[in-house]
Amino acid sequence: MNLVIKNLPETVNAYYLEILFNKYGEIEYSKVVYDRVTGEHKGIGFVEMPKEAEALKAMEELNGKEINGNVIEVEKARPRRVNIWS
Repeated sequence: MNLVIKNLPETVNAYYLEILFNKYGEIEYSKVVYDRVTGEHKGIGFVEMPKEAEALKAMEELNGKEINGNVIEVEKARPRRVNIWS
């Protein structure tokens, strides 16, 4: 299950996300989104967990948790839309 994490502080990177979510189960990958042009942290990250039960537990436990002054939102990620015009 792919989870999206919103409102991440700038101090959080993919490794930090992996450590945070690893308590709840196996992690396939973790990623933090940066602006392609400026390299600026966008405050959004993704974590892929192969077992749905573990992902749901992580989502339940971490949604609304404060990390470095920011209250994060954790939810199931929607499938990515493909832009055929770019």
